[in-house]
Amino acid sequence: IQQHQEIHVVMGNEACDLDSTVSALALAYFLAQTSPAPKAAFVPVLNIPRADFALRTETTFLLRDRGIPDTWLVFRDEIDLGGLHHAGLLSLTLVDHHILPGADAALEEAVVEVLDHRPLERDRGPPCQVTVEPVGSCATLVTERILQGPPGVLDRTTAALLHGTILLDCINLSPAAGKVTPRDVACVSLLEERFPELPARDAVFGALQAAKFDVTGLTTEQMLRKDLKVLSNDEAVVAISGVFEDLETFLLRPGLLQDLEAFCQARGYAGLVAMTVSFNERHEPTRKLAVYSPQEPLRSTLCRALEEATTPSLLLRPLPSPWPCVAAYAQGNAVAARKKVLPILRAAL
Repeated sequence: IQQHQEIHVVMGNEACDLDSTVSALALAYFLAQTSPAPKAAFVPVLNIPRADFALRTETTFLLRDRGIPDTWLVFRDEIDLGGLHHAGLLSLTLVDHHILPGADAALEEAVVEVLDHRPLERDRGPPCQVTVEPVGSCATLVTERILQGPPGVLDRTTAALLHGTILLDCINLSPAAGKVTPRDVACVSLLEERFPELPARDAVFGALQAAKFDVTGLTTEQMLRKDLKVLSNDEAVVAISGVFEDLETFLLRPGLLQDLEAFCQARGYAGLVAMTVSFNERHEPTRKLAVYSPQEPLRSTLCRALEEATTPSLLLRPLPSPWPCVAAYAQGNAVAARKKVLPILRAAL
């Protein structure tokens, strides 16, 4: 700010999963390499505090595997985006999301580009460039962008990061998981064609999936923070956590109710939706949901919205729950991942 240096930040969403992280790193690197005489410094920002990075086990695994130390990374609590914007020095590219949370609403006018694979929930006029395409992984859109650019920009490290991310996001390109599209398959094939030394798909996916689902030793609070999104309206803030453990196992964790209460109270959440997922050997997902809130009206509102949703229908079946303030469901529509459920909950709020 003191040197009036323009900063172009590329930032993923606040869950900061592997897709958000790699999309931000790869796109910022590409922009830095290809922008004509750039005035700005291009900075990929991981949208979590540095202290939370250890919980992103699949991301720490892949970056370590590719020789990228976390000392090279910039985290959200290490850059003053508000100050840069206030000084008129910030340009912001959003990857893997296109709606900033309420706390970041002031940064909206700095957004110059969006690259996302969720259904578009709000329009952005020019001059913001918007690419929103229904592919399995945002890293696919970044890969396409890089492959359309000047030859030679894509290096082996970036290719390996993108390759691993698309495979993990699209469940090893398995149609049964309901996430992969022909464009994801095409990008993986093109990366393998350019870099034949990339490790085999099964090995990459197996290692990343094992790292992602390794929750040994995590407290309930850490599990809920590992893959967290937040929705709010004027009255309530609700957390939506991806949980990598079977719901029955999760609900029987010792002291769970006290942990849920403490987690929500400490952060000002009126409720929490835990979305669990597990996969069988054919990469077919099993999804379940738990809705927690000590406030009965809010819990009922969220449950009703999920039960009655039609776009898509989640085909929920109630499951027994050990506590009256937690509603539990098996989700018959196993291909409806969190990005499909978030708009349902946002509309309910």
